[in-house]
Amino acid sequence: MQRLAILYDASQAVLSTFDLDEVLNRILGIVRDVFHLDKAAIMLLDARAQELYVKTQFGWDPGSENVRVPLGSGLTGAAAQTRQLVYAPDVSQDPRYIRSLASTRSEVAMPLMVREEMVGVLDCQSEQLDCFDRETLELLRLFSTQASIALSNARLYSLEQRRRAQLEAINAIAKQTTAVLEIGDLLERVCSLILESFGGDHASVLLFEEDRLLLRAHQGKLTPRFKIGDELPAGEGLFARAIDSRKAVVENNVGTVMGHLPGAGETAAAVCLPLVSFGQVLGVLLLESASCEAFLPADVSALESVSDICATAIQNARHFERVRQLAYMDGVTGIFNRRYFELRIAEEISRSTRHGLAFSVIMVDIDHFKQLNDEFGHLVGDEVLRQVSAILTQQLRKSDVLTRFGGEEFAIITPETDLDSALAVADKLRRVVESWHFPGVARPVTISAGIAEFPTQGGTRHEVVKSADEALYAAKQAGRNRVVTAQMLRHTF
Repeated sequence: MQRLAILYDASQAVLSTFDLDEVLNRILGIVRDVFHLDKAAIMLLDARAQELYVKTQFGWDPGSENVRVPLGSGLTGAAAQTRQLVYAPDVSQDPRYIRSLASTRSEVAMPLMVREEMVGVLDCQSEQLDCFDRETLELLRLFSTQASIALSNARLYSLEQRRRAQLEAINAIAKQTTAVLEIGDLLERVCSLILESFGGDHASVLLFEEDRLLLRAHQGKLTPRFKIGDELPAGEGLFARAIDSRKAVVENNVGTVMGHLPGAGETAAAVCLPLVSFGQVLGVLLLESASCEAFLPADVSALESVSDICATAIQNARHFERVRQLAYMDGVTGIFNRRYFELRIAEEISRSTRHGLAFSVIMVDIDHFKQLNDEFGHLVGDEVLRQVSAILTQQLRKSDVLTRFGGEEFAIITPETDLDSALAVADKLRRVVESWHFPGVARPVTISAGIAEFPTQGGTRHEVVKSADEALYAAKQAGRNRVVTAQMLRHTF
């Protein structure tokens, strides 16, 4: 009766808290103090994998706490499957026993259940043979009932708290993402908010660009396997399942997923969410964890709401980017205009000054363009402008900035390019244009170019552009169809 009274008081203490970790610790504390056992564990059920995993324990050998037991396997798996107490007075004589602790001689496994729901198993082990008498087993059975209720209450409370926090997070994410229109800033903000609100160790955003799934942003504490701009296989693993189904895909053991490439080396579990806006799949949002069983089925609906919000924000940012680009586009040639040149040269001067790098400005002019217009008409003149723009675009690097500066004049910014290298670039452009056949024009079309390097031929925007423009003027004065640098201008002209 005394043990029963002590057990009753202890059970009330277990039921007095809703914190899951506190409940687990109190259950094992009672097992240790009331039943005087030196080895015990609470194993919870992974319903998806149909396995038991160790949630908390004391007295186990190092490494044993990582064991996972399929239902029906071992004494604990048998208890979970049959939903009955399983006792082995001598584990060496029980064929169901799976050795996990070297010193174990007897073991009892009690299912933890609430109504018909299997929660897990309370596993108690002893170094003595037949350690558990009938009274102890009955008391353990009674206690396991109270422990099951406490665990169920704590889990429900934890889920409710988690759900409340997720709803608050959804609201915060909606407010913060709709206020960001720069696509780069938006994607970084999405990764940050997802990690803050939903846990996990690493978040990534991958977007489709010309049918290629490219990594566009990532944040977290795991070791990335890919860098920004890398392509990942959209037709395999979690990506394919999320994109095809247009639903969230949760995998708490990514090592078993055929064809999937985790975003980080330590990834054990992942949620892949399709980013869908107005029926179009824009890409995927990937949330990863270094721990198995990190994501609950209850998280899915909240994460899908977040992915919908993020997809809309990404689409809005893309529309904003397109509208902004239209303001920087030249209507005749389709390349950037002078306004964009002013924006980019300011950025390049700032970057070059910060990192101690040189860049060059190439000013290009179509020779005798007014005469060409008078001779062949403005429609042909506009077509020449378009074709010269296309030639320059094709011959330049992606990092180079080509703009129509005005009339028949073009301005090119070549980042991290010194004067000699820019000279080679400009002369190549000149030779290609000279050899090009322009339909409707019965004579060769040529260009002249002037080049200046920042900061050698100009330490400000005005100075470097003025130096390049003066070199262009000198090239035209010297006969056209040639390239002159500001350095040559000082020594020759």
